Amino acid sequence: MPAEACGPSFCAVASRPPVAYLLSMTAPQPAAESVPSVASAHDKILIVDFGSQVTQLIARRVREEGVYSEIVPFQKAEAAFAEMKPKAVILSGGPESVHEAGSPRAPQAIFDSGVPVLGICYGQMAMAEQLGGSVEGGHHREFGRADVEVKAASALFDSTWGMGEKHPVWMSHGDRITKMPPGFTVAGTSANAPFAVIQDEKRKYYGLMFHPEVVHTPDGAKLIRNFVRKVAGLTGDWTMRAFREEAIEKIRAQVGKGRVICGLSGGVDSAVAAVLIHEAIGDQLTCVFVDHGMLRLDEAKTVVDLFRHHYNIPLVHVDASKLFLGELAGVTDPELKRKTIGRLFIDVFDTEAKKIGGADFLAQGTLYPDVIESVSFTGGPSVTIKSHHNVGGLPARMNMKLVEPLRELFKDEVRVLGRELGLPEIFVGRHPFPGPGLAIRCPGDITPEKLDILRNADAVYIDQIRKAGLYDTIWQAFAVLLPVKTVGVMGDGRTYEYVVGLRAVTSTDGMTADFYAFDMKFLGETATRIINEVKGVNRVVYDITSKPPGTIEWE
Repeated sequence: MPAEACGPSFCAVASRPPVAYLLSMTAPQPAAESVPSVASAHDKILIVDFGSQVTQLIARRVREEGVYSEIVPFQKAEAAFAEMKPKAVILSGGPESVHEAGSPRAPQAIFDSGVPVLGICYGQMAMAEQLGGSVEGGHHREFGRADVEVKAASALFDSTWGMGEKHPVWMSHGDRITKMPPGFTVAGTSANAPFAVIQDEKRKYYGLMFHPEVVHTPDGAKLIRNFVRKVAGLTGDWTMRAFREEAIEKIRAQVGKGRVICGLSGGVDSAVAAVLIHEAIGDQLTCVFVDHGMLRLDEAKTVVDLFRHHYNIPLVHVDASKLFLGELAGVTDPELKRKTIGRLFIDVFDTEAKKIGGADFLAQGTLYPDVIESVSFTGGPSVTIKSHHNVGGLPARMNMKLVEPLRELFKDEVRVLGRELGLPEIFVGRHPFPGPGLAIRCPGDITPEKLDILRNADAVYIDQIRKAGLYDTIWQAFAVLLPVKTVGVMGDGRTYEYVVGLRAVTSTDGMTADFYAFDMKFLGETATRIINEVKGVNRVVYDITSKPPGTIEWE
């Protein structure tokens, strides 16, 4: 089926970068028993996923309005709708063509329920076809920027768009509606989409041919806000303070008098999870910080000082660098690196749990993207880009259940929760750091010498970024040690040393990203510092690849 039905730019199925790292690549046992959602007492919006690459952004926009939202693949939507009892439904975009046989549909129960529905791109076309309209392919395609002209008043446009005005939006479609279903009227058009905005305000059904969830549609968040507030009438009672209180009760109910070990990585996710769990169960929690030898400069000292001295949380610091580096010696395949690291982490945690007299639960900082990305919108396993975690189970030999208090949150929400818990900004605002650490920023074989070079080069680079006041502007920045050497001249001598690649990207969620446009003066000064201060480097380059086509990390 043609991928451009909703457009490859935003709707092609794609894996997103993983966040959690503590689960091994061995066969998992069944996940921990179901625990009621901490959002169960709040108004909710269900998002039916038809495979759009940016479905997560819809959920984020809804949550920005203080309303809890969940994403489910279309074939599981009927059961989720019955269980969740949402106050409204949003149908996402997707890569399929509605007019093709076997293409996805929304459950009829949604339309029979009387709740407000917003269809976006493929979701608009599926809604139109299911309610008696027609959709055809082969028309003029629209990818990228387009202008929508307002043709009628709409609750979606309230205090945002006026009659006759034109507003920029982001289109990504090859099909389009050719006949509206009964009861619908046109509220907006574009050059190639005569039904760019359709509505049945009596039944509170709305359809947008464009993507309001992306930043490329400047007023998109306002349109979604109007759907949430004006159409669905939701007030927004889901806050991080409420989440904190309810999550603590949930942890206590799940754990009881059991013992929990929590793996600390030094990143924001595991740090927030640890502090939240400690607030719930106190000394029933023991944190385990594993130094696998591939951490950033002074990482171990920073983590240990915070949790052992500032929070007084029981902490086991394990220096397992010889074990990890020994097993990784000569390993060059990125997937084998990740699987080896994942396996060794589990071995270490299993050993440490036995030392403290056993543990009933393993806590980790699994986030909502990890959960929804572990299964594709078709219901099968998602395409594996990077394999260093599985969501939902542990090796049976560990005989522990999972505690995942952040599994309903996005990364930006975790940061808000971290501030609510009083974590220092040095942890809350940290750039993402991969669980396998510098192993995946050192393509090729890994040696202590190469890791030291990379560690020091990265420290200089981040120091430069902080001194320039750019750290909080950049989503993620890091150095990569390339597996090549080049000729250089230092003093009067010839050198043959490594190349360091610098990477810095801007993003809202890590799903898509663009390189950060440093000025040349900054890059020149940074390269000079790295070459002067880090022995073993004689050349520095800057990566200007966006995502897609590249990934943020190099391996």
